[in-house]
Amino acid sequence: MDRPADAFKTISEVADDLDLPQHVLRFWETRFSQIKPMKRGGGRRYYRPDDVELLRAIRHLLYGEGYTIRGVQRILKEQGAKAIIALVREGAIRPVGPAAAQPQTRIEPTLSDEDAGDYAEAYDEAPVRPQSVEAGLSSADIADLQGVLAEIAECQRLLAAART
Repeated sequence: MDRPADAFKTISEVADDLDLPQHVLRFWETRFSQIKPMKRGGGRRYYRPDDVELLRAIRHLLYGEGYTIRGVQRILKEQGAKAIIALVREGAIRPVGPAAAQPQTRIEPTLSDEDAGDYAEAYDEAPVRPQSVEAGLSSADIADLQGVLAEIAECQRLLAAART
């Protein structure tokens, strides 16, 4: 028996729908204050349709676009959950998988120089799934990446020196 689209869903239904383990959804609740499923007796979680759409958007940003948890937190803070949910409803954000081959709207966070260090720390919080690269990197891209790597190594050296 199919339920209406606006019906509440259990954590197992949402996890199956998003192809994620349940523990990931519970973890995201601790990292994203905008995720607030209704809890009934015994702590059972029931997700509203808006909660599911927000989770779908977060999943897309983390796994489809390669953002870190901190990067998604920044986007939610700057643009708000309703703006992200609206993108899901408009079809600008699609689930990862076969539909991901279609054109998508990329959400760009605002990053100041002083916040750049926050992103380096965020890489330790959650692994980012590598995306396939259709064509090889150009020599200019490789040089840019080597420059960034050198800057990161210098930052690590400065942090290590500051801690001692």
